[in-house]
Amino acid sequence: VQLQASGGGLVQAGGSLRLSCEASGLTFRTFSDYGVGWFRQAPGKEREFVAGMSRSTRAFSYADSVKGRFTISTDANKYAVNLQMNRLNPEDTAVYYCAATARGTYNSVYKRMDDYQYWGQGTQVTVSS
Repeated sequence: VQLQASGGGLVQAGGSLRLSCEASGLTFRTFSDYGVGWFRQAPGKEREFVAGMSRSTRAFSYADSVKGRFTISTDANKYAVNLQMNRLNPEDTAVYYCAATARGTYNSVYKRMDDYQYWGQGTQVTVSS
């Protein structure tokens, strides 16, 4: 499974961006088979969990720093996973990565990098003040 993240860019503080993660590969059907997470890594910092969704798409989890501003979702056909980011601030500046896992339980959301088998290449988000 290969993941491709897109949608990053430069935005002013208070603005919005929508990231998208698409998958491909012989074994990939839809994101219904995978738990999905978004992580980010700012310069000089470790990669951190941002948002996650269970395979069932009924369980969600968000980092405290993005709760109420970011929303993770799938498109109707579950061929893409999106991260809607609103009220962005300069502290959100980072490279954002999507990740997927076929392991674990159907209704669990995973927050550790080690829980994920597949990673996208990252998309840069820069928020200016």
